[in-house]
Amino acid sequence: MQPYRLYGTEISYFTGKVRAYLRWKDLPFVEIPSDASVYSEVILPRVGFPVVPVVVTPQDETLQDTTDIIEALEQRHPDPTIVPGTPVQRLVAALLELYGDEWLVIPAMHYRWHHNREWAQQAFGQVSAPDAPPETQREIGASRAAPFARAAERLGATPPMHEAVEASYEALLGELQAHFDAHDYVLGSRPSMADFGLIGPLYAHLYRDPKSGELMRRKAPALARWVERMQDPQHKGTGEYLPNDRVPPTLLAVLTRMMREQLPVLVDTATQLRRWLAEHPGERIRRKIGTHTFELQGRRGERMVMPYSLWMLQRARDAYVQLEGPARIDADALLAAVGGEVFSNFPDPPRLAREGMSVRLATS
Repeated sequence: MQPYRLYGTEISYFTGKVRAYLRWKDLPFVEIPSDASVYSEVILPRVGFPVVPVVVTPQDETLQDTTDIIEALEQRHPDPTIVPGTPVQRLVAALLELYGDEWLVIPAMHYRWHHNREWAQQAFGQVSAPDAPPETQREIGASRAAPFARAAERLGATPPMHEAVEASYEALLGELQAHFDAHDYVLGSRPSMADFGLIGPLYAHLYRDPKSGELMRRKAPALARWVERMQDPQHKGTGEYLPNDRVPPTLLAVLTRMMREQLPVLVDTATQLRRWLAEHPGERIRRKIGTHTFELQGRRGERMVMPYSLWMLQRARDAYVQLEGPARIDADALLAAVGGEVFSNFPDPPRLAREGMSVRLATS
């Protein structure tokens, strides 16, 4: 079998997610660091906009967006699957992929750009111009990194919210430490979509960046060991999910945090999207459609409204609404235990489809 080609970087949030998947599935691949020439000669011609990761298949197909990449590869290589075969575990995996992809980006971007900025700029420069001298790399890195640095505040990590972001993240470290001290992966001895969703922020930003990495290793060494297992799996394609559709009790605190912090933002995002659609009939949905307030650790901040998050939520909602009978009863009991009624009663917007880095109405 010819190898897949993974275009990405070590500093990329989402490249870490796909790399970990390819390694655990033991799929042959080569990783091509995405310097300036790769963007101009490969990524832009194939995708149309600058983004990593991008996967090119042995058949020369181009895959973009980690969720779609992994879904396409799962269809081609279904065994061993990373999708739990039981309904409640499948729902939890979808929820935690959403949490890792769309919410942990806040602490990930905060720690990188407010605690590791100089290191990150140098790293961006090394990726963009690997043969340039360090001084030139720093200059190039500062320019390349500027949009990402601004994104930290647009995501909600403004100066008045720094303390709240750090308090929430450090509490999460304690919750994840307790879980991974008892379990190798999120749902047992085998990774699922939950693990691959969480690894993006927890590896590329919060483990690799020096100051946040030191914080993780000091406060949550079992979590750090999970990160290392995910990036360098010693038992590829093996392991089992917990029997009888069981969700570890150690996950309840993490799910409770998700429901308390992220779900109200998603509810308001759905409200804002419905309003935006009514005010902009027939227009292409923008990646950002304004700002709204959010609450974290008792503080209120401002962040941009991103409809893309609702496409990710839609996947978890699909896993939930199709449940019937005892499976629905078990899922509702779990959601009630973690304050998840806001999810079970979510006011779904019109159905969405991904379009590049944004979304469109699925019927358009």
